[in-house]
Amino acid sequence: MAIVLGDNRYGKAESRLVRVVRDTDRHLVRDLTVSSSLRGDFDAAHLEGDQRNVLPTDTQKNTVYAFAKQHGVGTVEEFALLLARHFVTHVEPVSSAQVQVEEVRWDRATVDGRPHDHTFVRSGAERRTAVVTASDGGEQVVSGLTGLVLLKSTGSEFRDFLVDEWTTLPPTSDRVLATSLTARWRWSQVPTDGYDTAYDEVCALLVSRFGSLHSLALQQTLWEMGRSVLGARADVAELRMSAPNKHHYLVDLAPFGLGNPGEVFVAGDRPYGLIEVTVGRDDVEPAPEAWRDLPGFV
Repeated sequence: MAIVLGDNRYGKAESRLVRVVRDTDRHLVRDLTVSSSLRGDFDAAHLEGDQRNVLPTDTQKNTVYAFAKQHGVGTVEEFALLLARHFVTHVEPVSSAQVQVEEVRWDRATVDGRPHDHTFVRSGAERRTAVVTASDGGEQVVSGLTGLVLLKSTGSEFRDFLVDEWTTLPPTSDRVLATSLTARWRWSQVPTDGYDTAYDEVCALLVSRFGSLHSLALQQTLWEMGRSVLGARADVAELRMSAPNKHHYLVDLAPFGLGNPGEVFVAGDRPYGLIEVTVGRDDVEPAPEAWRDLPGFV
C-alpha cells in the first residue's frame, strides 16, 4: 500500500477591495470581495516543503489591488476574467485558476432632494457574484447572486407528501413561503447585451416567477424560476439554485381566546429545509470544471 498526495489547490480568500472611481466630481463606489484559487504543479510544496513553484498568496492579494488600479473594475465577470487569465498565462506552474468575486451595491444617497455626488447608502442584503475558471482548455464564466431574500404571504401549499410513523407536519393549502436564494448561471457565450444588463434581467425573471407562480412546493417554484430564465435567455447554459426554506410557523393564540387566520407567525431560524436544483439544456455540453470548487451546489 502507498500513501499518495491527492487533489490540492491554494489561494488567497476574501481580499476586500473598495474601488472609488473619482475621474469627475461625481464618484462611483465598487465594493468587492475577491478570492483566488490556483491548481498546478505544486506537489513538491506538499511532499518536500519546496516552495519554488508557489506564488505567495500575498502576491495574489497584491495582484487584485494592482489590477483594480491599472485596469479599473468593470463588471465583476470582466474583473474575474482579467485576474484568472493573468494567473494562468503569467505564472508558469499554474494550470488552472479560479477567481470568485462578490459585490455589494452602494446607491447614491438623496441629499437636499437630489442624488448626491459622493454620499452612498448600502443597498439590501443581496450580493452579486461571479466565478471564472480559466485553464489551457478555455474559460468558464458563472454569474450569480446570493442572499436574495424573497417572501410571499400566500399562494403557497405543501400537502399530499409522504408520511411515516415519525411525521408530525400537518398539510397546508396556504402558507408563507420565504427563502434566501443563492443562484448561479453558466454562460454559453458572452451576453450580447453585456453582463450588467443580463444580470438585471435574470434577477427580474427569478423574482417575477417566484411571485407569479402558485407554489405547490419550493421544489416546483425553483424549477419554474430556472425554466423562465433559460426560456428567455438562450445564452444561459444552465442555472443552479440553493434555497433554504425560511419556515414561518403559525402561532397558536387559542389559549388567549384569539383566532389566528394566517396573520401572526414566528419566523424559524434552524433547522431549515434546504432545496437545491440544477436546470439545464439537454443540447449543451456539461462543464464540470466550472462548478468544481463551488460547495453547496448539486
